[in-house]
Amino acid sequence: MPRGVYARDVILFIAGKLTGKAVDAKAIEFYGTAVSHMSISERFTLTDAAAELGARAVICPFDSTTRRYLMGRTKMPFRPALADRDAVYSETYEFNIDQLIPQAACPHMPDNIKPVAEIVGQHIDQVVIGMGTNGRLDDLKIVADVIKGKKIDPDVRMLIVPGSQEVYLEALKKGLIRAFLESGALVINSGCASFMWAHDGILAAGERCLSTTSSNLQGSMGSPEAEIYLVSPATAAISALKGVITDPSGFVK
Repeated sequence: MPRGVYARDVILFIAGKLTGKAVDAKAIEFYGTAVSHMSISERFTLTDAAAELGARAVICPFDSTTRRYLMGRTKMPFRPALADRDAVYSETYEFNIDQLIPQAACPHMPDNIKPVAEIVGQHIDQVVIGMGTNGRLDDLKIVADVIKGKKIDPDVRMLIVPGSQEVYLEALKKGLIRAFLESGALVINSGCASFMWAHDGILAAGERCLSTTSSNLQGSMGSPEAEIYLVSPATAAISALKGVITDPSGFVK
């Protein structure tokens, strides 16, 4: 993946190419060089976001990365579920991401995709990072690397939602939570089910939010007159510092 591009950008790009109708009620399998080099957390992002398009199941093949992840997490015997060598698929798509640039899902659908470069400069009121799609330690580290030692824009509310209690505790141990708090962000309870229409991040009419959550449906974070854009943690983090939608390509390693 090019500089400034992450697994979230990859699945947003794919969502824009396929649209929800192409995968509705189907099972998706992701293969290829890019997937084989992804960490487990990146694969979680890929599959979780794809499910939001209406897929019934989303799978990355079992490999050595999967096996290492499971070691120590289960003592139960397991057998990988792999596709037959002669399996027949209803559709096959191939995407080259060598030249991919950061992507965003624009209001009010997860497959309304545009390059971040086309929407830069728009004022934002809120940034939400975490929960199910991008709430793992790798995601939080990306954010911490961007904002550590800096202050988020005073007109922006930044909410951090670790994906699980395990992630929360590890982020606390590694100093990520401190970096978030010192930047002016609010770290709230870990988990995936606390959607913002019932939490601290409720949006007012006319407000604009950048989010790494799975949905940007109208009214899913409060007022139906608010706008929600889905982006990668890096895009969300640098935008929180600038106060406007910002392409992260020139700001990340």
